[in-house]
Amino acid sequence: MENPHEQTHNMLLARIITNMENLNESVVEMKKLLGDANKNNLSTEVLARMWESYIRNAEYHLQATGQRETALAEEEEEEEEEEMEERE
Repeated sequence: MENPHEQTHNMLLARIITNMENLNESVVEMKKLLGDANKNNLSTEVLARMWESYIRNAEYHLQATGQRETALAEEEEEEEEEEMEERE
Protein backbone atom coordinates (compact mmCIF):
# COMPACT_ATOMS: atom_id res chain seq x y z
CA MET A 1 0.00 0.00 0.00
CA GLU A 2 1.35 3.40 -0.98
CA ASN A 3 1.94 6.00 1.64
CA PRO A 4 -0.11 9.15 0.82
CA HIS A 5 2.36 11.29 2.73
CA GLU A 6 5.21 9.98 0.61
CA GLN A 7 3.31 10.84 -2.55
CA THR A 8 2.64 14.39 -1.28
CA HIS A 9 6.25 14.66 -0.17
CA ASN A 10 7.50 13.61 -3.63
CA MET A 11 5.19 16.11 -5.36
CA LEU A 12 6.42 18.91 -3.09
CA LEU A 13 10.05 17.96 -3.71
CA ALA A 14 9.43 17.96 -7.47
CA ARG A 15 7.91 21.46 -7.25
CA ILE A 16 10.81 22.69 -5.13
CA ILE A 17 13.35 21.28 -7.58
CA THR A 18 11.55 22.85 -10.55
CA ASN A 19 11.33 26.21 -8.80
CA MET A 20 15.02 26.07 -7.87
CA GLU A 21 15.97 25.28 -11.47
CA ASN A 22 13.91 28.26 -12.67
CA LEU A 23 15.46 30.48 -10.01
CA ASN A 24 18.95 29.36 -11.00
CA GLU A 25 18.25 30.15 -14.66
CA SER A 26 16.95 33.59 -13.70
CA VAL A 27 20.00 34.31 -11.55
CA VAL A 28 22.35 33.28 -14.36
CA GLU A 29 20.48 35.54 -16.81
CA MET A 30 20.50 38.43 -14.33
CA LYS A 31 24.25 37.97 -13.76
CA LYS A 32 24.84 38.11 -17.51
CA LEU A 33 22.71 41.25 -17.90
CA LEU A 34 24.47 42.97 -14.98
CA GLY A 35 27.82 42.11 -16.54
CA ASP A 36 26.66 43.64 -19.83
CA ALA A 37 25.44 46.78 -18.03
CA ASN A 38 28.77 47.10 -16.20
CA LYS A 39 30.64 46.71 -19.48
CA ASN A 40 28.45 49.36 -21.13
CA ASN A 41 28.95 51.76 -18.21
CA LEU A 42 32.72 51.36 -18.14
CA SER A 43 33.42 54.35 -20.39
CA THR A 44 31.15 56.54 -18.26
CA GLU A 45 32.98 55.44 -15.13
CA VAL A 46 36.37 56.19 -16.70
CA LEU A 47 35.15 59.63 -17.80
CA ALA A 48 33.84 60.36 -14.29
CA ARG A 49 37.20 59.42 -12.76
CA MET A 50 39.03 61.61 -15.27
CA TRP A 51 36.70 64.51 -14.50
CA GLU A 52 37.23 64.10 -10.74
CA SER A 53 40.98 64.09 -11.31
CA TYR A 54 40.72 67.21 -13.46
CA ILE A 55 38.71 69.00 -10.74
CA ARG A 56 41.28 68.03 -8.07
CA ASN A 57 44.17 69.16 -10.27
CA ALA A 58 42.47 72.45 -11.12
CA GLU A 59 41.71 73.05 -7.44
CA TYR A 60 45.33 72.31 -6.51
CA HIS A 61 46.63 74.62 -9.24
CA LEU A 62 44.34 77.46 -8.15
CA GLN A 63 45.43 77.07 -4.53
CA ALA A 64 49.11 76.83 -5.46
CA THR A 65 48.99 79.98 -7.55
CA GLY A 66 46.78 81.87 -5.11
CA GLN A 67 44.05 82.31 -7.69
CA ARG A 68 41.40 80.27 -5.90
CA GLU A 69 39.96 83.22 -4.01
CA THR A 70 39.93 85.30 -7.19
CA ALA A 71 38.15 82.54 -9.10
CA LEU A 72 35.56 82.14 -6.32
CA ALA A 73 34.93 85.88 -6.21
CA GLU A 74 34.49 86.03 -9.99
CA GLU A 75 32.11 83.07 -9.88
CA GLU A 76 30.01 84.73 -7.19
CA GLU A 77 29.87 87.96 -9.22
CA GLU A 78 28.72 86.05 -12.30
CA GLU A 79 26.00 84.30 -10.30
CA GLU A 80 24.80 87.63 -8.89
CA GLU A 81 24.71 89.14 -12.38
CA GLU A 82 22.70 86.18 -13.69
CA GLU A 83 20.21 86.52 -10.83
CA MET A 84 19.79 90.23 -11.54
CA GLU A 85 19.23 89.55 -15.24
CA GLU A 86 16.60 86.94 -14.42
CA ARG A 87 14.77 89.36 -12.15
CA GLU A 88 14.61 92.04 -14.86
